Amino acid sequence: MPVIDGAPARRDDRSPSRRPAGHGTTGRDVPLYGALDLGTNNCRLLIAKPARDGFHVVDSFSRIVRLGEGLSRTGRLDDDAMERAYQALDQCAERIARKGLDSSRLSAVATQACRQADNGEAFIDRVRVGTGLRLRIIDPIEEARLAVEGCLDLFDTGAEAILVVDVGGGSTELSWLRREDGQFRTVGWMSAPIGVVTLAERHPEPADDHDRWFEAMVADMGVALEAAEVAPDLHRLFTSGRAHMVGTSGAITSLAGIHLGLDRYQRNRVDGLWMSRGDCEQATGTLQRLGPVGRAAQACIGPDRADLVLAGAAIMAAVQRAWPCERVRVADRGLREGLLLQRIREDRRPARRRRNRGRTRPQPPAAT
Repeated sequence: MPVIDGAPARRDDRSPSRRPAGHGTTGRDVPLYGALDLGTNNCRLLIAKPARDGFHVVDSFSRIVRLGEGLSRTGRLDDDAMERAYQALDQCAERIARKGLDSSRLSAVATQACRQADNGEAFIDRVRVGTGLRLRIIDPIEEARLAVEGCLDLFDTGAEAILVVDVGGGSTELSWLRREDGQFRTVGWMSAPIGVVTLAERHPEPADDHDRWFEAMVADMGVALEAAEVAPDLHRLFTSGRAHMVGTSGAITSLAGIHLGLDRYQRNRVDGLWMSRGDCEQATGTLQRLGPVGRAAQACIGPDRADLVLAGAAIMAAVQRAWPCERVRVADRGLREGLLLQRIREDRRPARRRRNRGRTRPQPPAAT
């Protein structure tokens, strides 16, 4: 059974970790858990009950807030952007209170925008005072690890290597895993300081020559990928068809929705979908031909993401060119799911904690 840092993955593709509440027996005494992710572009909340095979979703919330808007130019969070994020977080706090979720079982994190901004910590303090939410700014390596943990169900156990690509608003986390003795283990990772918001701001969409514009975005991300420190022999597993990618984010789910021709977004059809590199390129071409107005009218994109979706497609294209492989699996899951699974597993180890309670740890010798 594949593992990452000791966490087992499940073999089936039924996405049990995101089954709706009411599927199966959970019992009234099962506590609620929550995961809140404040990113550069989105604010997302997930509330769930633990189950034998993962968790059952009780409530979820997602809103585009563009907290990192203008950050790459000023180095600070914009007042309007902070207000949008604050209002979304306030709604999250209300949902948490209505569901009776104990704050001790809420894992709330902030990522690249708050990491990068000079006033990121000040905004986190404002949120704590105003809403009671205590967000923790996590570093890129934890963000990458949580994204991997949230996608474990989607690994092809027959692959020899996997690249998990988490495209965010302000950064892109990449994690390379290799199968060793029947288990997947992380053998490399990087955080590229480019996400859909930063890339779209660097490359405003022109009135014409869209091919050149798109290729400029791909090249920008390609330069960032050159900083990856990964063993050379790993690359051969991708070029020889013995590896696959897992894409987690709106970048790949948008391509999947276009590929499937969905009239409305359907998570059960998107999450876990296998796409080829050619499928991704065809969907990208469709998005380019649609133009801003046409993209805004697409149900799987909408007006809030119409100006960002091709930046996400460019990031995915750059990764696929640098690490060529035919198969990519679509994940409508990631950091939030990783947070939930991590916390649920921690609370399932009471026996170990009880055994260790009261034991005196050996102390280092006093300095002389």
